[in-house]
Amino acid sequence: MLREDMASLKRSYTKTTLLDLSAKIMERLEGTDLFRQASCIALYHAIPGEVQTAALIEKWYREKKLLLPLIKGNDLQLLLYAGKESLKTGVYGILEPAEDCEAVPESEIDLIIVPGVAFDRQYNRLGRGKGFYDRLLSTLDVPKIGICYDFQLKDRIPVEPFDRKMDLIVTEKEIL
Repeated sequence: MLREDMASLKRSYTKTTLLDLSAKIMERLEGTDLFRQASCIALYHAIPGEVQTAALIEKWYREKKLLLPLIKGNDLQLLLYAGKESLKTGVYGILEPAEDCEAVPESEIDLIIVPGVAFDRQYNRLGRGKGFYDRLLSTLDVPKIGICYDFQLKDRIPVEPFDRKMDLIVTEKEIL
């Protein structure tokens, strides 16, 4: 039900408004110590309705190693972003790195930036329900930053035992 509520809320905003809010979230994210100090960052290429990351990716990929997920079966494989020409449209219409992009050892990853349908003030995350990020996050021992629009941040959301908490949550209005 919460996923449906979030989808409905997103539809009440114009694409332009969501892009403006995304830019504010990216600006706050870039100001965090975790982002500034990280040299290798795993993040995602957004689909419509998610906090948009394309401008951030283009701005930083020459200065930091940026890894994007490729869906492989039930898991996400993180591959090095090497420019727009290295992307292809993958499962669910998500832009992904091509399979021949460089894999980077997980030990090199300093930070992961995570999308979500909703987050709460206890640093919990609600994903889309397929478990891709839950499985990935269970293998990474790095700081996790959830990014979302302020309307996606709730006081409490339902939590499962396998859910991983975020270390920070960034919205256009605040950093938790």
